[in-house]
Amino acid sequence: MKPNSKFASADLAVLLAQRLAETLLRERIVPRFVDSYVVEHGRFGLQVHAALYRDLLTLLQREALLAMSARALEIVEAVAGSDGAKVPVRTRRKFAAAFQQKYLAALTRQQGWNAGDALEFQADLQMYQAILAKTGPTRRARKPFEVANHPFVDRCAFLLDSSFLEKARVAASRSLTSLETLTTEVTEGILQVSSDARTPTTR
Repeated sequence: MKPNSKFASADLAVLLAQRLAETLLRERIVPRFVDSYVVEHGRFGLQVHAALYRDLLTLLQREALLAMSARALEIVEAVAGSDGAKVPVRTRRKFAAAFQQKYLAALTRQQGWNAGDALEFQADLQMYQAILAKTGPTRRARKPFEVANHPFVDRCAFLLDSSFLEKARVAASRSLTSLETLTTEVTEGILQVSSDARTPTTR
């Protein structure tokens, strides 16, 4: 898919932001992640104070949205360069940056963030992307007790249960697997529909 196609429209970025946020809430990945961790390790104290528990879920939801956004934008850039040598690296990166800007604007509106919230999310997303760029892609299936080398894992583990950091990191890795799977399904589904809509049908 070429970067100068209608694929670069803001509509696609808006749809992607909406679908990812909706999927994250509908599938309840973060609440299930926390609840299963509490039961598995007997850390019931994490749920004693309702207000603190809600705050924890809010923080972890944000980290999950960061992880999903980083993965989705990675897929978008890969698809934009799917023509190989026909799309120069500089052009692909320029397109990806423009799409990311549209995506973040759509997500800001969808989440009702103020300017400070939006800038903070953007900075954290760029941090995610920088770390992932250094570690390189690792798309093989992880074993159940294998800890992923990913900023989501470290940040969530610290937020969740800094006293049992390694156990929390394993749990966060499992949650990351679910997030990445869902993100890939949603993003590739949207890109496929968009591509099909622009492909002329033969009669």
